[in-house]
Amino acid sequence: MRELPPREIRAVGGPNGGDGGRGGDIVLLGDDNTNNLIDFKYRQHWKGERGEHGQGKDCTGREGKSAILKMPLGTIFINEETGQTVAEITEDGQQVVLCKGGNGGWGNTRFKTSTNRAPRKSNPGQPGERGVFRLVLKSIADVGLVGFPNAGKSTLTNAITAARPRVAA
Repeated sequence: MRELPPREIRAVGGPNGGDGGRGGDIVLLGDDNTNNLIDFKYRQHWKGERGEHGQGKDCTGREGKSAILKMPLGTIFINEETGQTVAEITEDGQQVVLCKGGNGGWGNTRFKTSTNRAPRKSNPGQPGERGVFRLVLKSIADVGLVGFPNAGKSTLTNAITAARPRVAA
């Protein structure tokens, strides 16, 4: 068996850089089983996952995963800068995109032409949306007791629940 001489390494073919992947969104999801906003007290900053860079062989980068935030029904989102209501979650399973993720840039394949067959140019992506929001939870009572004074509302509440309201003369 004879040994082949080493090949000269040279660029073969044209551009093959793929586009970058989109960044993840911030998605609000109405959840009937959630009843408070305590998760947002301890973690105040949320981000969607970053998209991957484009790769060779015209491979587009992977898109970033969206951050899905489960919200109790009746939550209102107010933009802190403008003071306007941005979204309100009213139904179970309702999805609202609060902030969109950025889009990935273009690879050098997008810039090839008949005269420029190996462009050394690419386009960076654009950043995603950002915002500061205030969350307000509307609380709605399940049951209400209405009656005249000294009608026994507190005594009834003591008898049927674990609550202990004050009973005065």
